[in-house]
Amino acid sequence: MVSIVSVAKVAGVSNKTVSRVINGEPYVTEETRERVEKAIRDLGYVPNMAARLIRSSRSNTFGIITDYVSTTPYSVDIVRGVQDWANANGKTILMANTGGASEREAEIWKMFQSHRIDGVLYVTMFHRIVDPVTGDVSIPTVMINCRPQTNELLPSIEPDDYQGAQDLTRYLLSRGHRKIGYIRLNPILLGAQLRLEAFRKTAGDFGLAESDLSIRLGMEGPVGAEKNYVFAVATEMLQQRDRPTAIMSGNDEMTIQIYIAAMALGLRIPEDVSIVGFDDFRTVSLALKPELTTAALPYYDLGLEGAELLNSVVAGSKARPSSRVVPCKLVERTSVCSL
Repeated sequence: MVSIVSVAKVAGVSNKTVSRVINGEPYVTEETRERVEKAIRDLGYVPNMAARLIRSSRSNTFGIITDYVSTTPYSVDIVRGVQDWANANGKTILMANTGGASEREAEIWKMFQSHRIDGVLYVTMFHRIVDPVTGDVSIPTVMINCRPQTNELLPSIEPDDYQGAQDLTRYLLSRGHRKIGYIRLNPILLGAQLRLEAFRKTAGDFGLAESDLSIRLGMEGPVGAEKNYVFAVATEMLQQRDRPTAIMSGNDEMTIQIYIAAMALGLRIPEDVSIVGFDDFRTVSLALKPELTTAALPYYDLGLEGAELLNSVVAGSKARPSSRVVPCKLVERTSVCSL
């Protein structure tokens, strides 16, 4: 097995200099650093992480605890954002999936503690309020795509669902739409509540009356096993004598059924009815024709910024824990026309 002594001999430097290069420490000239790195590559040297942990008391490793994120196409970009940050900052990532089981989650917290993980990113599949099942384990933690219900000491970073829905509503209003339909996402979701609140408030502030808005429930029930009413309520909405000129959907997937309902009634999109979604799930938003105007959930940025926030917490930042939001950017495509 290649040792640090072998690297030092080939590079013509001391063992301490090799250690400084490996640990990214200062006080090493660029020429020396390049010589040591070349020796490491040529010899195939792999640092002894266990020994480094004993010396520094830091594992240089972050853990990710997820419910279903690692297997969910919508939010896997959160993990990609974390991993890209880790690659750029010399960190290792360990990820564990709970499958939504609290017993499994408690076991993972203990396992992470036994491996002396520096910090934990607690990530959820959908935007919600939740308390991690940490038991008696205490590790620096940042919550991503969720916020704590009772522990105000846990910092969090979330998508700004309210702002995203507000921008979409303003977009429709700016294009002359005054009769607008809204098909609600599952009301037990935090994001669904925020999006509906933003729609109602923005339309009301603009001067629209409740009678100008057609709001219908699109789905309800346990997440992943919802009852789906989207096609039926979209059909009913579009058959009204004074039907909406635009429909705002709780998310992109629901818009598929709204498109189908409109086409089944012989309506053209966007000439007869404009449609907007939410999430920018591109398997849907780019596949629909015309392509869907929507608001993009900033999953990648949540992961990237969440990892940076955790790093500052681990480093001992005195910043007061808080809830940070990341904007949901409006993505304009061709599913909306001006009146």
